Amino acid sequence: MSGLKLNASTSLVDDEGVDLVFHRREKSTTLAVQVKSRTTATKGISQRNRFYATVRAATFRPRADLYLLFVPVDAEDGTFPFVWFVPSKQFGRRPVNGRGRRVFSASTKDGSKDQWSKFRVERADLADEILAAIKNLGPR
Repeated sequence: MSGLKLNASTSLVDDEGVDLVFHRREKSTTLAVQVKSRTTATKGISQRNRFYATVRAATFRPRADLYLLFVPVDAEDGTFPFVWFVPSKQFGRRPVNGRGRRVFSASTKDGSKDQWSKFRVERADLADEILAAIKNLGPR
């Protein structure tokens, strides 16, 4: 748990693909996060155990202080058991498809060893992962 060291803010305008901004209390370094969520009732998740999301290449600018948060939301209780917390520079290596988008496709199965499994974070560990990412950015 973050021990109440983590603060979050939302953007007034989503013109840079940033949905949330996190910072550690009493520090100025910030981490921008783009959120992509899908409910478990979505056909791909419920039938194929896969989470799919796309990010428009025209507006996506990978940088050290930007992460993507892919969230499978449980349709029944509105919570999420885990997420994928992916550095934008890592995601930016994905090829752009014919529709001008980068595609994220990950297995939702426990123990999966797909290319995104190393970025999978349990809900209880998410705040600590965000704090670690902020710390890795260094002081600004």
